[in-house]
Amino acid sequence: MKKVAIVTGTSTGLGISIVVKLAQQGYFVVATMRNLDKKGALEVALQNANVQAEIKHLDVQNTLSIEQCITDVIDEQGQIDLLVNNAGAGYIRTTEQTTEQDIQWVMDVNFLGVVRCTKAVLPHMRKARQGHIVNISSVGGLVGQPFNEIYCAAKFALEGYVESVATYITPAFNINFTNVEPGGISSEFANNALAQFQQTGGIVDDEYKPILEQYIASAQGRSADVFQTVDEVANVVMECVNSEEPPIRARTSIWANEFCELKTQADPTGKLQQQKVISW
Repeated sequence: MKKVAIVTGTSTGLGISIVVKLAQQGYFVVATMRNLDKKGALEVALQNANVQAEIKHLDVQNTLSIEQCITDVIDEQGQIDLLVNNAGAGYIRTTEQTTEQDIQWVMDVNFLGVVRCTKAVLPHMRKARQGHIVNISSVGGLVGQPFNEIYCAAKFALEGYVESVATYITPAFNINFTNVEPGGISSEFANNALAQFQQTGGIVDDEYKPILEQYIASAQGRSADVFQTVDEVANVVMECVNSEEPPIRARTSIWANEFCELKTQADPTGKLQQQKVISW
């Protein structure tokens, strides 16, 4: 019987690559997205790779949407072996410039959305006494970065959440958790974050302006060393999925690991430290 995987945020970039690679490895893949009108790029990628996936609606900000999708998959397939929480959104803005609405949105998409999806699949994985939940986190979940404090806060929350659930769910029910931590990805994710920044006023002419301009120039200067392709990051996801003992954390490049060196944390399960650098 084929293993069943659910992937969120599959209308662009990394989500598409993960879906295609899982399908190529024989998974029955349920590719989900908030807006089904944007499924065209995924359909083209599946066709080009000569593989198939079922495309369903799932909005990580809507509990009823999540529960309906999970119920449908269980009714149709009888199992869920893998959940990849890929849906997320970047955000660039100082605390003073950030609205309360934007704070809630960033936390909701990047952290609470993962918790909602995890909560929905756990009863089925627990009953089966097996499963794997992979979350696309970030080095920003371990090391705070200028002008990204709200986004980093959401990813820090995700890291703490996974550390906590892994202490008892993994040994008791054989359900593994992995946070994949890229340094940067050349994809629509970064473009969408910049677009959102511009749509909400761009660089504000205040005392933060010269600091932000310096930060942007520095980031652009090191982008070639930092940013990976979506396929490179998806390959790391696949290595974690195929691992007999999946790591709790997996950084996707040497740069990402070096960036996090001072914040590396021990494995909360009490076993040997389960952190890996998987570079492509």
